[in-house]
Amino acid sequence: MKIVTWNVNGLRAALSKGALDWAWKHSPDVLCLQEVKARPDQLTEDQSALLPFPYAWNPAEKPGYSGVVTFYKEEPLEIRMGMGDPKFDGEGRLISTLHPGFRLFNIYFPNGQRGHDRVEYKLAFYSRLLDICDELHRKGENLIITGDFNTAHMPIDLKNPKSNEKTSGFLPEEREWVQKFLDHGFVDIYRRLYPDRVQYTWWTYISNARARNVGWRLDYFLISDALVPRVTDVVIHDDVPGSDHCPVELVLA
Repeated sequence: MKIVTWNVNGLRAALSKGALDWAWKHSPDVLCLQEVKARPDQLTEDQSALLPFPYAWNPAEKPGYSGVVTFYKEEPLEIRMGMGDPKFDGEGRLISTLHPGFRLFNIYFPNGQRGHDRVEYKLAFYSRLLDICDELHRKGENLIITGDFNTAHMPIDLKNPKSNEKTSGFLPEEREWVQKFLDHGFVDIYRRLYPDRVQYTWWTYISNARARNVGWRLDYFLISDALVPRVTDVVIHDDVPGSDHCPVELVLA
């Protein structure tokens, strides 16, 4: 089974320039997109015709902002939108789908912003999500959290850690929340498989950063420890263009 996550930085733009052709040809069983910046009714007929799989779509209330979509080949056993908290759910940041053997969270985590204006909101989002995951783990569910975490966990996960110590996305308090998930029964499966590999999933559009590979690893698969034996690979497709992020793929036996 193949699950792909990708922050497309605008679904309509991605469709118009053919950026998602790679995803359709790769044909994952589940495709999780973040920052789609649209509602389904905003797509043209031609754009809608380019979506070959059924989907669950959680748009933000604010036009042109945030939003996540989960495409699937087989109908999930259950689909939930949001976290049941109006403080967070108006921004269209989460879709939960239940599949045989696991529950999948497709999430676009908040950005703390350059001025740190939304760091507290971001940390509160992490906290609310962890409470939900703790309860699901207590009930015996296996979980996969994927998407754009908007945080690089460790110095290996960004090109210039020292100069970004006070930058949102690498603040100590943000990194601590990623660690809390790992302390609560989750595994960063890419880093488990490849502890010393340096790869990134996001590059700013400024200063030709992607060509110079000055990037950050912001897109993750955190999985319940019980699912680790099912994982055969995690692939960062850093050669795939079309967004400031690249797709990341989880392969399950």
